[in-house]
Amino acid sequence: MGIYRVKYRTSIPVGSGGRITIPQEMREDLGIDDGDTLAARLEESETGRRQITFWKSENS
Repeated sequence: MGIYRVKYRTSIPVGSGGRITIPQEMREDLGIDDGDTLAARLEESETGRRQITFWKSENS
């Protein structure tokens, strides 16, 4: 299992229908191109705090 560190963070506004735009710098760092599919996971702590995690499969 890998240990990840935060490379950078940013605020992303939520648009109509819950749409988000991943900033260009992040897309370039991840190699995300039009048509790629990202996996998403919703996590919840024991205190009820939630976070969503997205990742790109190595096969995309």
